[in-house]
Amino acid sequence: MNSRTLGADLNVSAIGLGCMGFSHAYGPPTEDDEAIQAIRTAFDMGYTMFDTAETYGTAEDPHHNEKLVGEALKDVRSQVQIVTKFGIRFDKTSKAVNKPLIPDARPETIRASVEGSLRRLQTDHIDLYFQHRVDPKVEPEAVAQVMADLIREGKITHWGISEVSEDYLRRAHRVCPVTAVQNRYSMMARWHESLFPVLEELNVGFVAFSPMANGLLTGAYGKGEQFDPKLDYRSAMPQFTQEATKKNQELLYLLQGLAVQRNATPAQISLAWMLCKKPWVVPIPGSRKTERMRENAGAADVVLTNEEVAAIDQTLSAVPMSAVFGGTKVVSRETK
Repeated sequence: MNSRTLGADLNVSAIGLGCMGFSHAYGPPTEDDEAIQAIRTAFDMGYTMFDTAETYGTAEDPHHNEKLVGEALKDVRSQVQIVTKFGIRFDKTSKAVNKPLIPDARPETIRASVEGSLRRLQTDHIDLYFQHRVDPKVEPEAVAQVMADLIREGKITHWGISEVSEDYLRRAHRVCPVTAVQNRYSMMARWHESLFPVLEELNVGFVAFSPMANGLLTGAYGKGEQFDPKLDYRSAMPQFTQEATKKNQELLYLLQGLAVQRNATPAQISLAWMLCKKPWVVPIPGSRKTERMRENAGAADVVLTNEEVAAIDQTLSAVPMSAVFGGTKVVSRETK
């Protein structure tokens, strides 16, 4: 697979693997042996960037996902880039399937988090360490200073921020250069494009999570799709309702038509569209199936011209589509 550079010097595969679904948010977790083998298979396919977080886990093991990633990649550690995150915990008092997030970016919390992640990942450093959500009670300069200290100590080599505003990014970047932001981005969720000029100015990369709108843009889901309301976030996502299925038909037909023209799949067109927008955009689709990983990797070989991307953008601005899941509710740690 081709590579891309995030920030000044973090070279990664053009498409990364989002590993969350092996443990969290998409139904029952995958068996450990099967998950570890799938992650290794992704490496063999050419994936080198693997995304996890300290909070991706199960009720029995809240940090399950980092352990899987660490075990799968321990003997190819020098050939991969491990991405993990700090700064949130779940509101366990909630009965919602996607429990509200409680941000906590206090320096002492970050310090405890990085040590736990290093241990679970079986590594002496983290290649890209994301602040998972902004903590309104901690100034960006304070978080950035901890990141600068961790880089100096060799515990992380690069850092980034997820779901960040321009002001927060600029303030943090002045203290310790930010390598990448990680935001939700897909054909159905384009609101972060307004940040692109700032990213270019600061030489900050963009890691796109949920690049296929949580799977909807693959075209694999039909009317009446059922998801486990206790374990699967999709059961509460607006793009998977029966009404949304009807409303999104034109969008899916558009993708299917483009796929036929390019001898590709709708998933590959969804990924190629963002890859061809900017050379510093790196999508991290999540999949537990190796055939889907192979399909997604193939998107790196689909080349769209600037004119084709612009035409798709114009169509996306006009085509009807349903609401799309925009993120889990964030609550203050003061109340929890």
